[in-house]
Amino acid sequence: QAQLEESGGGLVQAGGSLRLSCAASGRTFSVSAMAWFRQAPGKEREFVAGLNWTGGGTNYADSVKGRFTISGDNAKNTVYLQMNSLKPEDTAVYYCAARNGFLVMAPTRYNYWGQGTQVTVSS
Repeated sequence: QAQLEESGGGLVQAGGSLRLSCAASGRTFSVSAMAWFRQAPGKEREFVAGLNWTGGGTNYADSVKGRFTISGDNAKNTVYLQMNSLKPEDTAVYYCAARNGFLVMAPTRYNYWGQGTQVTVSS
């Protein structure tokens, strides 16, 4: 089992920035892709960004392209999500997820989840 722990959420004004971190521990050797999802009240959990540890390929939701950047530090088993130009519609609980396979966008395909961190963007 791998464990994931997010940090870095908070309250920010529209146009501001936040950086989320997700540290993986435990049986991380089997993890080959990590991603960020978000869920706003009354909405389904949606893919935000993800990366493959092998090859370093990344993917982003259209709604965050050009504003968010995902990166990873393999030595620290940590993934980051740099969020710039934040908008009120980015308000959600952000979850880190990992899976034993290539990067995909469907949340049901992920084996491990963090507890989530709240991001609130005020207008």
